[in-house]
Amino acid sequence: MLELKNINVYYDKVHVLKDLSLTLGDGECVTLLGANGAGKSTLINAVSGIVPPARGSILLDGADISRTPAYEIVRLGVSQVPEGRQIFAHLSVLDNLKLGAYTRYSAASKVEIEEDIDGVMKMFPRLQERQKQLAGTLSGGEQQMLAIGRALMCRPKVLLLDEPSLGLAPLIVQFIFETISRLRQESSISVLMVEQNARAALRIAERGYILETGKIVMQDTSTALASNPDVQKAFLGGGMA
Repeated sequence: MLELKNINVYYDKVHVLKDLSLTLGDGECVTLLGANGAGKSTLINAVSGIVPPARGSILLDGADISRTPAYEIVRLGVSQVPEGRQIFAHLSVLDNLKLGAYTRYSAASKVEIEEDIDGVMKMFPRLQERQKQLAGTLSGGEQQMLAIGRALMCRPKVLLLDEPSLGLAPLIVQFIFETISRLRQESSISVLMVEQNARAALRIAERGYILETGKIVMQDTSTALASNPDVQKAFLGGGMA
């Protein structure tokens, strides 16, 4: 599905990602763990085409997309839920969802798009109640629901999640992760997730990668990572309940 081969990304002269390689299989959930500044968000942005790699390749279904414009990558089936949500604050909830489907308007019928909007509303009932409300007036949790719903409107094959639990109350975090888990059970979407809540991320992911200063320093199944003493010490507070 998705394969990164020896990618290198720079911000000016700063070498952020260094010969980084990883894979994401069909219908698989993989999490990226690492300290702030390790390069996790940069990796997500590289896949999205926002920060193209200087060297290396990014393959989607075997085709190299490392030099493909970001909007074309969305058309190919890769959708990102960015850190901090980045919803369109001055537009309504409904208009945000419609914009999420902008790559489909030339091919999909109005009925299909309306059906997908209904599906998002069923997934997130709060959005149904607030569909005419300006997105900027929503709570943080509701904005995260909207950001995920907007990303799903392009019917992605790969969903990139950048810190989906950031700044949210514990009950909302639980709901968001339950929704991600349910989404994967009900569809064939592959999920690549950056998440500081390592405990929650490892519970829903099959595999994980540990990033340290732009390099993969460890990779394994989520079960193995959760039981690794070094991972427990760095990310799980000494152990996993």
